[in-house]
Amino acid sequence: MAPEPDHASSDVAANAAFSADHPGNARMTPEERIAALTGGLHRILEKAVESPSHWQVLLDASATLWRYSGGNIALLMMQMAQRGTDEPTLVAGYKEWARQGRTVSRGEHALWVIAPRTARVQQVTLPDGTRQRVPAREQMPPGAVDDGKKTVITGWRGQAVFDVSQTQGTPLLVPRGGAAADVDASELWRSLAAAASRHGFDVEVTDAQYGLTSGFTDFAGHRVQVGAWLGLEERTVVLAHELGHVLLHGPDDEIGRLYDSSADHRGLAEVEAESVAYTVLRAHGIDRGPQSATYLAGWADAVSEAENDAMAHHAGGKLPGSRADIAKSVLGRVTAASKGILEITHPPGFGGKISAVDADPRVYTAASFMGVEKPARSVDGPVMAGP
Repeated sequence: MAPEPDHASSDVAANAAFSADHPGNARMTPEERIAALTGGLHRILEKAVESPSHWQVLLDASATLWRYSGGNIALLMMQMAQRGTDEPTLVAGYKEWARQGRTVSRGEHALWVIAPRTARVQQVTLPDGTRQRVPAREQMPPGAVDDGKKTVITGWRGQAVFDVSQTQGTPLLVPRGGAAADVDASELWRSLAAAASRHGFDVEVTDAQYGLTSGFTDFAGHRVQVGAWLGLEERTVVLAHELGHVLLHGPDDEIGRLYDSSADHRGLAEVEAESVAYTVLRAHGIDRGPQSATYLAGWADAVSEAENDAMAHHAGGKLPGSRADIAKSVLGRVTAASKGILEITHPPGFGGKISAVDADPRVYTAASFMGVEKPARSVDGPVMAGP
């Protein structure tokens, strides 16, 4: 049976709600706000480990907000659910909304995400061959060779953002990723094959399939095989799954080995690959909930097995060991891989970031209009209101 995302979404909010440590508390120090956000994220992930339906809720949100990190997707979804409003679709800071001709509505409270603190540094090689970083404005040590400047992460901060539903002003068409849509399977197949090629893998449709499985990723031969007996739509689904393996489960994947992601793609690795496929396909308007349920049903057990393996074999190491840390790692890996694919396949929607509006101002049938009633379709095609 397919999970019930609507119920799970409200459960996530209820079980992970902030109280006195709510990140929107104006009296918080930056350190306290980061601690509150991190604590809330861990509670979300602990709940997600307990239930495949909660994990699927996070994947549903990832299909809309795929330009965001997994942790921030979870935080945005939770904060909107706590307020009893729609899930976030397009998110930006106060100044960015102003540049788009929209203002935050009176009485709206910010959503909070975790953003990096960065600094510009000068990379240098000292006369003894060692490498060092110095602040960009400081003078280089005597005899040092300039290796160029680089931006590095120095810490983390809470950043206030607002969903488009919290703003008003210039009418803006907001395509919704993950909504039902007419999908051209042949076009999606070609774009997924292009994504595989971008990562150095050829795609073969063949009857000589490994173990008569529907799909197989051959890392040694740099190829993805898909069963020739499948219809075009099923081939597309299988290719999306195998792309999850391509991006996540290569022979040098140290974290993946913790999840038992050998050449047979067992354990949590299968859940990761199917989660990538589910997110990518849903972003393109294909809901694979019932079909993915079999894979995702093993999510909680797979996390527990990975936790036990980490405790037995990786004590004191840098790999994620607790259930929440493993879930956070998996969500981060899945959303990063999905983004890598979706940036090539160009699904409907903007991935949740307002900065994508100017870069990709396309119109889709599955959309909502902020600030105006949705216009009727003209005889010449869809109508866009606003910029």
